[in-house]
Amino acid sequence: MSKAPQSDLQRALAARFSDAPAHVESTAHSDLLYSMAARGSCRAFMDKPVPSDWVRTISAIALSAPTKSDLQQSDIIVVESKEMQRRLATLVSGQTWVADAPMIAVICGNNRRQRLLHEWHGVPFANDHLDALFNATGDAAITLGAFVTAAEVLGLGCCPISAVRNKAAAVSDLLDLPDHVFPFAGLAFGFPAQTPTISKRLPLQVTCHVDRYREINLKEAIAQYDEERATSQPYEKQRFPKNFADSDSYSWSEDKVRQYSEPERADFGSYIRSCGFKLD
Repeated sequence: MSKAPQSDLQRALAARFSDAPAHVESTAHSDLLYSMAARGSCRAFMDKPVPSDWVRTISAIALSAPTKSDLQQSDIIVVESKEMQRRLATLVSGQTWVADAPMIAVICGNNRRQRLLHEWHGVPFANDHLDALFNATGDAAITLGAFVTAAEVLGLGCCPISAVRNKAAAVSDLLDLPDHVFPFAGLAFGFPAQTPTISKRLPLQVTCHVDRYREINLKEAIAQYDEERATSQPYEKQRFPKNFADSDSYSWSEDKVRQYSEPERADFGSYIRSCGFKLD
């Protein structure tokens, strides 16, 4: 008996995970699930503007996502001015393509409004510690994910830009961010010039747990993942060639080790404290 043909969603998951689910039931929402499973980062865009009403709609959908205790501690700053976009791009080191992206948004965590509510109601803010930052960061992360999903459902391509935190103080000055509001991530989006690549992920056996966290044959699983990544998605260049010998088996784990062999955003804690947050 011949096997039933795979759905688009199954093919996308199989391309992503070596141990993807063997059976994925088709539903009325399969197209949405497929767009999420098949997504990839987009850094090459068509010379075509994104309709302003789309941007407003996507922002509204993103801000409809879950928020911790209904605190609503995330903001979206849409950078419409090309001069502002150019200045922002100069602060994002190693990302020259950002200046040419059709649209840029910056997703921010915002604990300021909560503190203002306390001031207006004359009630002390009793949670001036690390959790205040953590909650706003969580809201910003959820908003970013929802924004990407909504944009890609409409056929746009997206690429988050964590490098806005490389020079967080300068980005904050550029965007006029007050105390207790901070840039979490930028996001470039527009009509993609080509279909983004489906980037392989670690197998589900490594990252999806049942009942409790487990590390079973982790080293072997990552070694196998490295081999698969090297075959299907080889790196075009190796990081920090002056610091490391050229590797014949360069893949994901070595790339990540090299990436974090150099200090990155070591001053971010100081910046966060300068915004008024306490990290106790």
